[in-house]
This record gives sequence, structure tokens and C-alpha cells, in this order.
Amino acid sequence: MLIGGFLAFERVERAEELNVNQREDKAMLNQHRGLRQKGMALLTIAILCLTIPSLAAGADNEKEQQRIKDSGDVIKELANSPEGIPPSVLNKAECVIVLPSVKKGGFIIAAEYGRGVMTCRGGENFDGRWSAPTMMQSTGGSFGFQAGGQATDLVVLVMNDKGARALMNGKAKLGADASVAAGPVGREAEAATNAAMSAEMLSYSRAQGVFAGVSLSGTTLGPDDGANEKIYGKKVTATEIIAGSAGPAPASSKELLAVLTEKSPKNESKGK
Repeated sequence: MLIGGFLAFERVERAEELNVNQREDKAMLNQHRGLRQKGMALLTIAILCLTIPSLAAGADNEKEQQRIKDSGDVIKELANSPEGIPPSVLNKAECVIVLPSVKKGGFIIAAEYGRGVMTCRGGENFDGRWSAPTMMQSTGGSFGFQAGGQATDLVVLVMNDKGARALMNGKAKLGADASVAAGPVGREAEAATNAAMSAEMLSYSRAQGVFAGVSLSGTTLGPDDGANEKIYGKKVTATEIIAGSAGPAPASSKELLAVLTEKSPKNESKGK
């Protein structure tokens, strides 16, 4: 009887010990699960912190890429229109600036704010291939007397080294830091360009498919550094982009550069 009772007591004690061990194992398992869940939560938060800015940057980058594509469309229409910029004028340009869809309204049209691109002929003397685009922005100034509230495309041809370097190195106020004149249009206008060609820059507008010379005096033009950083993935200057040291031209600039290369492959400017 004593032996049987002792054995029964020992079985009960072992059962209780087993239950305690099971409870401890379960508690430890729950603790590990909790740690894993916390780790997954932290990892998810970290991924979101990295992804959300990337998505936002991607959305911003899409806007910049679209701006480059729109500039290519403007140049394509400009180059193929018999009433556009004369080829002889384009052939003497060191740089081309395109500001697509500058918003305007009312009768006195104010170029309050526009964004676009500039590409220049490469090389120290601007006699090489058209460069990767540098993003540009314009502020201020009025550009003519037209009615309506449609968007207007602006094109500026930079006609000499001084004007090109002024824009590459910082903001330039047209009419003050660099001389500007309304550019001639149409094939028949080629013979009457001498007076205008003395200006450092020639400016044009395009509304509803029609190009016209337009005065941009008072408008400030300069590189858009923030947009350039989005396009090239790092802080770069306009000079670095045009020199080719910022990296390859974005795919969105394919049409812009192809049209300029086809229509004006060589710089025919004589007076620098």
C-alpha cells in the first residue's frame, strides 16, 4: 500500500511538472511569436518608409519625363511646319529652349511660370552633337497681345556663346542680362533675319499650331535644379549635363534630339 501510494504520488508530481513545462514552453512560444510579429511590423514600416518616397519621386519623375516628351513634340511640329522657324535660323543656334504649355489668360498674356528643357550643341565651341536636355524654368515677363486662355508653347533659340553660357551658369533676365528679339518665321522670312540675328536670343510662341515671333523681354530663364536632380538621379549643374558628364540622355528625349539632329546637324553660326 505504501509503495502504491508513493508511486501514485510520484505520477501526480510528474504530471504537474509536465504541465508546468508545457506552460513554460507555450509561454516561450508565444513570446517568440510576439517578437516575430513585432519584427514583421517593424520591417513593414521600414519598407513603407523607403517605398512611399520612392513612389512619390517616381510620380514627380514622370511629370519631368512628360515635359521632355512634350518639348520633343513641339520641336517636331516646329521643324516640319512651312510657317515655323526658318532652317537657316535654327542652323545658327547654339542652344534650343522649349517651354511647352505655358499657361496664359486674358488679353495681356503674362508668362508667369513655365517649365521645359534646353539642349545645346556639345563641345567647347558648341559645334558638336545636341546634348542631353537640362531642365529649365521661366518666371515673369509678358509675351504679347493675344486673346484667350489656351496654353502657349514658347521656344527660345540661343544664338551665341555668351547667351548660352549665361543660361548654363545661372538665371538670366532677357533684355537685361541677354538681348532678346522676336524671331522671324516662315521660309520667306529667311532673307530678313539680319536685324534680329544681332540679338543673343530669338523667341517664338506657338498657340493653336501657329508659330509667331514674340518678345520675351523681362522674362527670367534658368536651370531647374530640382527637376534635373529627379531626371539624372543626383545633383548636377546645367554645364555638367550639356558637357555629358551627368550621364546619358533620358529615353524621353529621344524625339527631341532626333528631330534636332535631323533638321540641324551642324552649327553654321559664324560670329560667336
